[in-house]
Amino acid sequence: MATAQEKTTPCCAPKATATVTKSLPPRTPPTALLGKPSGDWAVAGSDPSEDPPLKRSSVATMIRSFDTITDPPTSTASTKGISIMVRAQTSHPLDPLSAAEISVAVATVRAAGATPEVRDSMRFIEVTLLEPVKSVVALADAYFFPPFQPSLLPKTKGGPVIPSKLPPRQARLVVYNKRSNETSIWIVELSEVHAATRGGHHRGKAISSKVVPDVQPPMDAVEYAECEAVVKDFPPFREAMKRRGIEDMDLVMVDAWCAGYHSDADAPSRRLAKPLIFCRTESDCPMENGYARPVEGIHVLVDMQNMVVIEFEDRKLIPLPPADPLRNYTPGETRGGVDRSDVKPLQIIQPEGPSFRVNGHFVQWQKWNFRIGFTPREGLVIYSVAYIDGSRGRRPVAHRLSFVEMVVPYGDPNEPHYRKNAFDAGEDGLGKNAHSLKKGCDCLGYIKYFDAHFTNFTGGVETIENCVCLHEEDHGILWKHQDWRSGLAEVRRSRRLTVSFICTVANYEYGFFWHFYQDGKIEAEVKLTGILSLGALQPGETRKYGTTIAPGLYAPVHQHFFVARMDMAVDCKPGETFNQVVEVNVKVEEPGKNNVHNNAFYAEEELLRSELQAIRDCNPLSARHWIVRNTRNVNRTGQLTGFKIVPGSNCLPLAGSEAKFLRRAPFLKHNLWVTPYARDEMYPGGEFPNQNPRVGEGLATWVKQNRSLEEADIVLWYVFGITHIPRLEDWPVMPVDRIGFTLMPHGFFNCSPAVDVPPSTCDVEIKENGIAVKPIQNGLLAKL
Repeated sequence: MATAQEKTTPCCAPKATATVTKSLPPRTPPTALLGKPSGDWAVAGSDPSEDPPLKRSSVATMIRSFDTITDPPTSTASTKGISIMVRAQTSHPLDPLSAAEISVAVATVRAAGATPEVRDSMRFIEVTLLEPVKSVVALADAYFFPPFQPSLLPKTKGGPVIPSKLPPRQARLVVYNKRSNETSIWIVELSEVHAATRGGHHRGKAISSKVVPDVQPPMDAVEYAECEAVVKDFPPFREAMKRRGIEDMDLVMVDAWCAGYHSDADAPSRRLAKPLIFCRTESDCPMENGYARPVEGIHVLVDMQNMVVIEFEDRKLIPLPPADPLRNYTPGETRGGVDRSDVKPLQIIQPEGPSFRVNGHFVQWQKWNFRIGFTPREGLVIYSVAYIDGSRGRRPVAHRLSFVEMVVPYGDPNEPHYRKNAFDAGEDGLGKNAHSLKKGCDCLGYIKYFDAHFTNFTGGVETIENCVCLHEEDHGILWKHQDWRSGLAEVRRSRRLTVSFICTVANYEYGFFWHFYQDGKIEAEVKLTGILSLGALQPGETRKYGTTIAPGLYAPVHQHFFVARMDMAVDCKPGETFNQVVEVNVKVEEPGKNNVHNNAFYAEEELLRSELQAIRDCNPLSARHWIVRNTRNVNRTGQLTGFKIVPGSNCLPLAGSEAKFLRRAPFLKHNLWVTPYARDEMYPGGEFPNQNPRVGEGLATWVKQNRSLEEADIVLWYVFGITHIPRLEDWPVMPVDRIGFTLMPHGFFNCSPAVDVPPSTCDVEIKENGIAVKPIQNGLLAKL
């Protein structure tokens, strides 16, 4: 992920054409992606001594010796006992890998192959930053990067001893061997030269490699494209389509869904896909909605390793649905309709620019500060969230926030819908499917964009330009009161800082948002839109497991579940483990002497002492919520400081306990899980959910250790979902549906932190017709 250039722009750029920049092969040092060396790129990483050693395996035996890079020497001078670097550190340990670093990591692993055949069979699923241990992050924030916060480190007798540089940066690679069908994990150490140079003799150092048995890594876009071509060229498939009146293969769409795990036939010994088939009506319309004509009755199984069709059966001739005249969603006449004509331009004015400041990936806004990261699997990651609280200084809230998994199970037991239960993060990757917002941005005002870099299947580097959007939004009223005696009033408008990205996974779009508010709240929000996944109906047929959308078309019922992983640090400096979780339920007082009027109720707290006790569900009937508290810090009333998680609308899986998708996703059975921090516990369904035959892997297994939570480094796993009963109004493209939750200060402050928000300027001209108009000033202007 990159800031590359100063990507702050006063408006969206919907007409730009360049979206993805592809690099040359990794061994050729291209210049298009590198640009000039920039201080935005990190070179520091984690201390390998902090990681458990990885056992070497069959892939490791193929490693041959290769050169390593020695860091350039640095000269230092001492001031007041602190070693000061003459050559400044160029980047932060949490900054995402640069395009150059990704290419060097790929070249290092590829060079470790003992033969050309081994090297040629390597396919690169993910290349990500191996995030350093928290002590390295604290050291970087204390002495190497502004705003320089020495208070983050514990005081030591005789003063701190500060190293002249941070540990080397490390990359973690997931590599699929197309020849052997093996998946391996590599750790590569990088050096500062990799931030500016790529390819050639500039290679890193392979620290470790291991083969992970009995797994299949996420699918890649290259595989999806190859799968579509293979199916469309398969003669029995072409014959089956001819039986349905389709001979033009350019009309056919093949979506290669992962096979999941339903029986031993889906075991990870083979890399499988079970495609869904659709057919467009017009071949000369690039925005034709092909999802409006699902092709059913055809069973296809593709071996993705060898890219061949291994099973095919035309089981039932179901006629293609007739062309729906309401199927398209493009503007005006291109969809056969007319756009409304009474929408006036909406202008967002920020004449003095935005209130936020960005330095590399470090963001400061009002009293909030945090760092932005990005991974191929999770997409947007928010690091080191803290609030500047007057004389109390910087107060941490969370170390890391992200969406780590999402699951979409369908409720129709018929073929092929029963097997539609996508793990969109673990099987595909939310980050790798992210959009360039040059192609359409929902933000207004003054916007700061960030690029994202990742590897493609063959090891080249691709860049999604303008991938992450940072901007301010007006959010209505913040607070108000009018004194009825004097008639005087005070009112403040609310403003929030929004960080977001949007991805497309097949037919659906998902927008992931983190909102920061002036009153100390943090809101996590997911916006769902895109196109329904439809099924075909026989003439006169109806299905109770879905909604009829058009003649011959129905939309099955389904659910969307998201998992937010929140590594909390409420009032905790790095290394401190002083957090605990309390559940709060509202109780109605029993009738009696304490409740003679039968109106009494109160909030009852319960400390969640262990992992098994902390497996919880939402309960709106008791206004249930949970508070992460610091066990050592108190507010002015003597109460422990904390942040509470306030659920939004939510649900649980509407499936039987033996449903096949639940063996891979047992974490969906409850809304809240709490664990003590463990560096290798990142994904609730395990790292490789694709075709996973193991029952209960991941979060449901970790909590069986029943570790203590009474005073710990707390990680919250919040599972939230929405049950989608499709409507006709969801067709042809679904209006945005929203779901999320809020992290809200609870005794964290001594009073409202929003009381110091200044009044808004209110130069209003009242027209004769009663419409109030604020005059437009010169400045940056964004038009919808």
